[in-house]
Amino acid sequence: MNVLPIPLELFWIWPGIALFTGAAGLAIAAATPGTAQRALDRGVLGLFAAALGLLAVGIAVRWTRLGHGPFLSLFEILVSSLVTLGVGYALAWWRLPSIRRSAAIVLPLLAVMAVWLLVASPADTHFPPTYETSVLWFHVLFGKLFLACALVALGLAGVVIARMQPRFAASFSRMPADAALDRLAWRFMRIALVFESLMLVAGAVWAQDAWGRYWAWDPLETWAFVTWLALVGALHARLTYRLAPRAGALCIGIVFVLAFLTFFGVPFVSTAPHKGAI
Repeated sequence: MNVLPIPLELFWIWPGIALFTGAAGLAIAAATPGTAQRALDRGVLGLFAAALGLLAVGIAVRWTRLGHGPFLSLFEILVSSLVTLGVGYALAWWRLPSIRRSAAIVLPLLAVMAVWLLVASPADTHFPPTYETSVLWFHVLFGKLFLACALVALGLAGVVIARMQPRFAASFSRMPADAALDRLAWRFMRIALVFESLMLVAGAVWAQDAWGRYWAWDPLETWAFVTWLALVGALHARLTYRLAPRAGALCIGIVFVLAFLTFFGVPFVSTAPHKGAI
């Protein structure tokens, strides 16, 4: 019986998954009233940074071994998205101290994605000719920036929703009022709209170069456009109808769910030409 060798990158990625789950647990503990929150915050930051570092090294090892970036399989897209989403949230966490308790919302979600890696196939992938274009890099970058901004907004929206339950209200009592979190969350959603719009434009240019058409309404293109429409609709509703923070938070949650399914679901159940691409 032949035993397949374990890809070298997994020796970095597996410990990174463990640290991600540890950081998520500490983030939840740090939001518990009466705990040593400052010490726990340092622990969260340390584990989170170490997890991101290990995953980044794992990506570099795989990239060197295969000769192409993590753009193709679910495994590659999950691990690369964990790094970019993690870095995006870490920058917001660093620049905006008032949002740090939202880590109790964001890090468990990232931990679920990390655990998902354990059941995603790490099989080697091969770079197709249609990916040999510089536009692909912009398409992927804009997509990841869009999702990172939406993730920060989701964390703030999650706090607003969690406060609806009295047992969770005390956990986030030190964060700004719902109205302030709502304003900040929608700022991130406006930035997300810019990056998603650029992602669609870059994707259309790539499609023309790769397959000779800008748009074909395949499942991935369609759901990406549906997500864009949902985001535009949510922003319009907030400005026109002056949605209350809780209603706005629910809208952000719906948009993020659509985006998440578009990124990590549709490409792997469809037969789109660019299956597996963000």
